[in-house]
Amino acid sequence: MAVNAVKAHLVTLKAHRNRLARTTMREMFAGDPKRFSRFSIAWNRLVFDYSKHRLDARAFDALLDVAKTAGIKARREAMFSGRIINETEGRAVLHTALRAPSDDHIEVDGHDVMDDIARVRRAMTRFANAVRNGKYEVTGGAVSDVVNIGIGGSDLGPAMATLALAPWHDGPKTHFVSNVDAADLAEVFKVIRPETTLFIVASKTFTTQETMRNAQTARDWLQRKLKRSDVGAHFAALSTNLEATRKFGIADERTFGFWDWVGGRYSVWSAISLSVMIAIGPKRFGEFLDGAREADSHFRTADYGANSPVIMALLGIWYRNVWGFETHAVLPYDNRLARFPAYLQQLEMESNGKRVMMDGRAVPMDTGAIVWGEPGTNGQHAFYQLIHQGTSVIPCDFLVAAQSNDHLPEHHELLLANCLAQSEALMLGKTLAEVKAELAQSGFTEKEIKRLAPHKVFEGNRPSTTLLYERLDPKMLGTLIALYEHKVFVQGVIWGINSFDQWGVELGKALARDLIPLVEGSTKAMAKDSSTAGLLAAYRKMSSR
Repeated sequence: MAVNAVKAHLVTLKAHRNRLARTTMREMFAGDPKRFSRFSIAWNRLVFDYSKHRLDARAFDALLDVAKTAGIKARREAMFSGRIINETEGRAVLHTALRAPSDDHIEVDGHDVMDDIARVRRAMTRFANAVRNGKYEVTGGAVSDVVNIGIGGSDLGPAMATLALAPWHDGPKTHFVSNVDAADLAEVFKVIRPETTLFIVASKTFTTQETMRNAQTARDWLQRKLKRSDVGAHFAALSTNLEATRKFGIADERTFGFWDWVGGRYSVWSAISLSVMIAIGPKRFGEFLDGAREADSHFRTADYGANSPVIMALLGIWYRNVWGFETHAVLPYDNRLARFPAYLQQLEMESNGKRVMMDGRAVPMDTGAIVWGEPGTNGQHAFYQLIHQGTSVIPCDFLVAAQSNDHLPEHHELLLANCLAQSEALMLGKTLAEVKAELAQSGFTEKEIKRLAPHKVFEGNRPSTTLLYERLDPKMLGTLIALYEHKVFVQGVIWGINSFDQWGVELGKALARDLIPLVEGSTKAMAKDSSTAGLLAAYRKMSSR
């Protein structure tokens, strides 16, 4: 089992940690002018720089030994070939097939899924083109606004991608509703016209509680505003439950399916991104898939020592399991990647937030870092204080483009300078001697220097990765997402866990269903703990229930 490989190497890795704890990255860079070239990879219009990490060649080789003995290659090929690797749900894991070359043959239970993928893609393309060119009409004529109603993977992926690819929008305006909080839908109602709006309801089973509540409210709103009961033309569905979509009033030709071998957080490549295709067009959506396919090829063919997602995964293991660092910050210096950290939160924390291994035994080490982040430079004026001088060490990923999409070079040069400065500052820090010299040069007295100096010291030696890419376009976005998908996959293999189920979200859903009658006041039964019962009583009093 993969986890045994980690345990066998853990003693060696901890010895390297103890050795490296006695030196700093500042000293490593000073002692090795070629450190960047040794610890960076350039491919596919992207530079992956991992030189600013608490690593040297010996420690890196020890991490590679973990990868070599963990069974990654066999597990990787099993995933790409369509074998069942989601054992707890008895499913293949084939989001990679959604961006595979069209002439590939990938079978699940003896059936070539590539024909099914091509059929759905053609249907999506026909519908997206009809909406974009005005040939598909709703009550008021051509569609002016598209509202995607989903939650989790049925929202985060397309919402993130649509924002990221805003410079390529040439279709109807696109909006996203996910929260069952009425405020989410109400704010969208304020800016759309009912007679020219298309709603896309994204739920594989067409039973997702929050999504269906929002969809029913949207239908009621249309019927009221348009003064008609038949508003089915204003809806499309991303679902496999044709009986339920028909009952809702959505014709089969506006229902686009996907398969149980596509997990929600991996579904951005599927019909779930119909809203993205409508926004940027089928051709550019194809480029998005092409970028992911290039990352797939890199992951499958590059040696571990030159394999970006493998190295990303090993760095995560290094810090989570050897150094004991609990969180990981994703810091895109690209405002249109504002939702990228949230997207990766789901990808990583839902995939690898597991406490038992494949065989049901407890994992004997920590799994899954806490992923968080916001775009730079805003974050610099918010939480970077803790990253630089806090007591917790937080490994960071910086993402930045060499070319802006907005033709304001002065802005982009300042943005890039800030990004590079932050990773440099985290690595170098500022010593007490340097602070004292700086204050003395500025004219401070010896007494003032003694008082101020400790507050201005930066420990440095704080790790970060920088992904510098040529330009954020559809193809590059596909590449970036796929790299992180494969990182998560590799970590799951090493930890011996199933990265593709998510039983942890089920208990809260079940309890919410039980609580609905109590909240509505339709039953007096209060077989709940005293806290829940007390809160329900307070709610009824406050809400006049």
